[in-house]
Amino acid sequence: MQSTNLLIILSDQHNPRVMGCAGHPLVKTPNLDRLAARGTRFSSAYTNCPICVPARASLATGRYVHQTRFWDNAIAYDGSVPSWGHRLIAKGHRVVSIGKLHYVSSDPARNGFSEEILPMHLADGDGDVVGLIRDELIVRNGAAKLGPESGPGESHYTAYDRAIADEACKWLHNASPADGKPWVLYVGFVCPHPPLIAPQEFFDLYADADIPMPEMYAENERPRHPYLEYMRRGRPYDGGFTGPEMVKRALAAYFGSVSFLDRNVGRVLGALEAAGLANTTRVLYGSDHGENLGARGLWAKSTLFEESAGIPLILAGPDVPERGVIKAPVSLVDVFPTVLECAGVERSKGDADLPGASLLAAAQGRLPKRTVLSEYHAVASPSGSFMIRRGRFKYIYYCGYAPMLFDLENDPYERHDLSAVPDYKEELAACEAELRAIVDPEAIDRMARADQRAMIERLGGKEIIMQRGAVRHSPPPGVAATRIPVERA
Repeated sequence: MQSTNLLIILSDQHNPRVMGCAGHPLVKTPNLDRLAARGTRFSSAYTNCPICVPARASLATGRYVHQTRFWDNAIAYDGSVPSWGHRLIAKGHRVVSIGKLHYVSSDPARNGFSEEILPMHLADGDGDVVGLIRDELIVRNGAAKLGPESGPGESHYTAYDRAIADEACKWLHNASPADGKPWVLYVGFVCPHPPLIAPQEFFDLYADADIPMPEMYAENERPRHPYLEYMRRGRPYDGGFTGPEMVKRALAAYFGSVSFLDRNVGRVLGALEAAGLANTTRVLYGSDHGENLGARGLWAKSTLFEESAGIPLILAGPDVPERGVIKAPVSLVDVFPTVLECAGVERSKGDADLPGASLLAAAQGRLPKRTVLSEYHAVASPSGSFMIRRGRFKYIYYCGYAPMLFDLENDPYERHDLSAVPDYKEELAACEAELRAIVDPEAIDRMARADQRAMIERLGGKEIIMQRGAVRHSPPPGVAATRIPVERA
């Protein structure tokens, strides 16, 4: 396998269905579509945790959340678990990041980078500490601002993403191998993460479009699972929407943010080509997690449905089949072995137990049989939740609550929960056995809660944390964090 440079482009909160190459009938993503056409798209790709910080830790380390114990948006990657960056730097490769990382430290060497440019890390150094409180329901009423503020305009994130694209283009213009070794450039954009505000040019692409309402949005269509009801109460995003017009405006703004992201991706890919590096560089595009977009009355992330746990994932460049589509499930832990293979670096002894597989091998049809896992232990969750794919079936296990089972082949939008259907009793049991072969859900739930309680005590206790309020959106460099009041249910 040819060793090459690697350009990793990671967005934030990109619903996997919201791309032209994924079949979306409205959204314009010409640059991502071209990338998919000259490479391979993974149509069943997943995050290992549907919230920013743990997902990014899994991407960095190639390990599941329960293995790293970076549980939520306050307990973040701190360099204590080796990353693919550490592995490459030890072998003399240059590994540079530009943009959002969402780690604890601003020390590049500790984080596994030779250099960090415009890095974005935990707000105020400790992040969203309110999310640590999970033994009682904490309500974030500020979530209700999502709908009313949506629409055209500029935000700190749009300005930040433009600056990230500028720096990435500049870096590529000046790029050269370090001692003849391939480099890795990681570019972390924030869009289409909320607020749902898109620059006017991009909002206007969808302002007059016939946008359908979200799946199962009507009150009588929403699943009334107690775990989901708890989440809706804790993060009442939908409570701020006043009707279909506002919902469609929010969707138009999200679509516009995706097209704005696509423009910035196109700028970076154009710079790669202008620098004469396109033929010696592989490109990996993905996102840390998805976005519910109002489906089932849920917005933002944090669920294990396809809209939130699913991610877009595209690999292109030397040795990658063109116009390929891989349906076999993959996840962010597969990035670690992919980076090593691209750079021509062998796994160390400490990497022997990594659960991931190279996406290069997967693109060529050489994906080993394994189970893909996603899990969630963060804000607004009454207990840990776990998801696996078993063939065409998707299984969601909630500690202390009834599970869910979906046949994604016949029900891709997860409208019909089969967990209580007698004909699927054996499949349900097989799925649970497969999950428990990887992880003990109850033991991990206890571990996560214990780590979070310990962090609460280190920060001065629950009352201090409640008084500080919740971080609404993690701020980019140079912008102060905005905290919103919270209250007990």
